[in-house]
Amino acid sequence: MYKLPGEKGKRIKVKVSLKHTLGQAVLPLKSVIFPSTCKICGAFLESPEEKIVCGDCLSRVELHWGEVCQVCGRFFYFREGQSLTCQECLREQPVFTRHRAAGAYAGTWKQLIILFKYRRHESLKRPLVRLLLKSPEVDKMLKGVDQVIPVPLHPSREKERGFNQSELLAVEIARSINQPVIRKVLIKTRKTLAQVSLEAEARKHNLAGAFEVRRPGKIAGKVILLVDDVFTTGSTCQECARVLLKAGASEVRVLTLARA
Repeated sequence: MYKLPGEKGKRIKVKVSLKHTLGQAVLPLKSVIFPSTCKICGAFLESPEEKIVCGDCLSRVELHWGEVCQVCGRFFYFREGQSLTCQECLREQPVFTRHRAAGAYAGTWKQLIILFKYRRHESLKRPLVRLLLKSPEVDKMLKGVDQVIPVPLHPSREKERGFNQSELLAVEIARSINQPVIRKVLIKTRKTLAQVSLEAEARKHNLAGAFEVRRPGKIAGKVILLVDDVFTTGSTCQECARVLLKAGASEVRVLTLARA
């Protein structure tokens, strides 16, 4: 039994199991006998803060600090007098207002996303979002956002994976900007083929009618930040944004970790 600092009156009983006590004692020994290694470079993880990937690998992530299309966020360099909007967006304006990503889906950034999404290292959500929010372009886009909504998975797919990676990211982003995450309003009602296996035009048809908004009053008149992990052709984000706007959202902006 012990008293909390500054506490008056009766002492508080705290039950600590023998199993817990032994477990705490064994942890330091376990880390010496079976040291963890970085899942990218294989180096030993020396700091308690390093759980999946070492600090050196995180510091080597190459994020994009250059020019981007002011609509879709495509990475490219402008010539003097050139439009700040890329040719693709000039030909066909997306329904979302703008998209931004922290970097290209390549190198260490890609490896981190794969570890998070496919190797079930969910704790990487925090360093991923921390790096994402360092981008000045991302910071500008977050101003004026009312709600954060993740791109949904079909329930069967989420059950198979065990989590929705976009929702984990959305929660971290919402916490950082002090805005609510709106779950289970944008839902996926139909299973679709994996987008990665399809050409650009086939991706659009694959997703047509696959998303739906329930309780549209929750998003009416709101500026929505739609969150996903990787932006490839933009078909998924386009369809989600279209459905959200049709349900009454005033604006949809898209934020992803990477652009493929």
